[in-house]
Amino acid sequence: MRAIMLCNQPVRRLAPTSQSHEPMETITFITPNFAVTGMPAPQDFERFVALGFKAVISNRPDHEREGQMTGRQEAVLAWRAGLKFRHIPATKLELFSDAVVEPMADALNSLEGPIIAHCESGLRSAILWAAASARSHSQSVDCVLAALKKAGFDLDFLRDDLEAQADRKRWLGSSPALDCREAERLPERKAA
Repeated sequence: MRAIMLCNQPVRRLAPTSQSHEPMETITFITPNFAVTGMPAPQDFERFVALGFKAVISNRPDHEREGQMTGRQEAVLAWRAGLKFRHIPATKLELFSDAVVEPMADALNSLEGPIIAHCESGLRSAILWAAASARSHSQSVDCVLAALKKAGFDLDFLRDDLEAQADRKRWLGSSPALDCREAERLPERKAA
C-alpha cells in the first residue's frame, strides 16, 4: 500500500495560504503519504500540486450539497493540474460497504503518493482510509486508530467496524476456510 502509515510518524497540518481568494480547508496528514481535507475550491487543485500531492480522491457523492463540483468537474481540474484522480463517492451509510472500501483500498495501493482525499469535512475520507487500511491488513487496527487519534480524529468507537474490515479480508479471500489437511488434524466429535 503506497499510502502506508507508521505508528510513530508525526502529524502535519497545513493551514490555508494567505494568498487564496477562498480559504482552503486545513489539510491533515494521517500518514506521510495520505492526507484529508474538506471540499476543495477549483483553484485548490493547483495548490495541491504546489504542496507536493500526486493524487486526489474525492469521497463526496455528486450533488451532496447545492453548488459543489461534481466528480467529473474535479477530474478535469485534477487532470489539468497534473494530478491523478479517483472518485469514490460514499454516503455515511456506505462507509464500510464492499462497494466503497474495495475501491478505496485499490486507490491507496495503486496511486502514487502523497494522496489527498476529501469529503465535506475530511472525516469520511479519514474513516474510509481506516477501513481500507484495516481490510488490506497493511496495519493493525490498533495502529490505524492510533494514527487517526494522532491526526485529531478520535474514532475509537469504530474499533468493532474496523476489526470487521480486517476479518472481511479473510472472508473475501480465495483460500478455503478449512482445507482437508486441517480437517484431518481436528479431534473427532462424537454425535450427541
